[in-house]
Amino acid sequence: MNWDQIKGNWHQLKGTVKAHWGRLTDDELERIAGDQERLVGVIQERYGITREEAEKQVSGFDWRL
Repeated sequence: MNWDQIKGNWHQLKGTVKAHWGRLTDDELERIAGDQERLVGVIQERYGITREEAEKQVSGFDWRL
């Protein structure tokens, strides 16, 4: 799934994202709204990891519905 599809299906994907990255709040998920850079930034901040590690996690995530 590409990021245009992820953004378009964000409402359905939020639960899966929250299940995987449980430290993300509902408000953060609303603000992210399928934006890859925002998601990476919030994961980096919440988990105290490097940007590179957050990018790796996001790119390796199974985005299927």
